[in-house]
Amino acid sequence: MTSFILKRLLAVIPVFFVVSITVFLVIHLVPGDPIDNLMRAGSSPALREQIAAKYGLDKGLFEQYVIWMGRVLTLDFGTSIIQSRPVSALIAQNLPDSLILGGFAFLFSTLAGISAGVVAAKYYGSRIDSGITTGILLGSTIPSFWLGLLLILVFAVWLGWVPVSGARGWSSLILPVIATGLGGVALVARVTKVSMIEIGRQDFVMLLRAKGVSESRIRISHVLRHAMVPVISILGLRIGWILGGAITVEVVFARPGLGSLLIRALNQRDYPLVQGCLLMLAMAVILGTILGDVAQAAMDPRQREAAK
Repeated sequence: MTSFILKRLLAVIPVFFVVSITVFLVIHLVPGDPIDNLMRAGSSPALREQIAAKYGLDKGLFEQYVIWMGRVLTLDFGTSIIQSRPVSALIAQNLPDSLILGGFAFLFSTLAGISAGVVAAKYYGSRIDSGITTGILLGSTIPSFWLGLLLILVFAVWLGWVPVSGARGWSSLILPVIATGLGGVALVARVTKVSMIEIGRQDFVMLLRAKGVSESRIRISHVLRHAMVPVISILGLRIGWILGGAITVEVVFARPGLGSLLIRALNQRDYPLVQGCLLMLAMAVILGTILGDVAQAAMDPRQREAAK
C-alpha cells in the first residue's frame, strides 16, 4: 500500500508543473494589466515603468514564471499587487469559509447521493426509480449559479425562511450548500445505482440468497460495500470540484471565501493573487483524486495489484 501511495504522489509532480504553467500563462494572456488599477489619470510612463519593475512585470514571461515557481516551492505565493498583502495570508483568511461551505456540500451530496442511488437500485424499473432518475438528470444539468438564484428567490425572498446573502449564522449556509452540492448528488446517485445493479447480479449475491440471508442484509452489508469502490473514486474527484464550484455560489450569495477573493482579483488583474487562488483550487482537485485512488485501493486489492 505504501508503494502505491508513493507512486501516486510522484505522479503528481509533473501534473503540478503542467498546471502551474497553465495557470501562469492563462492569467498573463488575459487582456488587462494590474498596473492600470494602481495608476492615476495622467501618470507618466516613467511611473508605469517604475511600478512594473517593482513587481517584476518588466521581465519576460519565462523569467517571471521561474521566479514565481521558485517562491511557490517555498510556500511563498508572493504579494498581492492591489492589496499589498501576502497572497498566502489572503488565502488563509478566506479558505476556512470555502472549506466550511465545501465540506457541508460534500457531506450533503455524499449522503443524499448514496441514499438516492440505493433506493433507485432497490426499485429498479419502477416509478420510484424513474422519478429518482428524472431528478438525477435535472440535478446534473442545472448550473449551480442559476440554482442559487432560484433558491434565493423562492426560500429567501418569497418565503423569507433564510437570509438572502452573507454569512450570518448557520441558516445562511443552507441554500449555498444545496446549490453547491446538488450536482454532486446526481453524479453520486447515478454511479451508486449502476454499481449496485451490477454487483447485485454477480454469483456471490445469488449464493447469499440461496443460503437464506435476508435481502436487506445482502443489500447493505454486501452489495453496497462492494458498490462503494467506484463511488469512492467519484467522491475523491468531488472534493476538488466542490471547492471550484463554490466560486460562483459564493458570488451569488455574497459569501466570503476563495471564490469571492478570486473574482475580485480577476477584475483587478491581480496576477499573484489570481495565480495563488487558481493553484490552490487545482491542487485541491489533484489531491482529491489521490485520496479517492488511495481509498479505492484500500477497499479493493485488485486496484493495488493493477498499479504494480
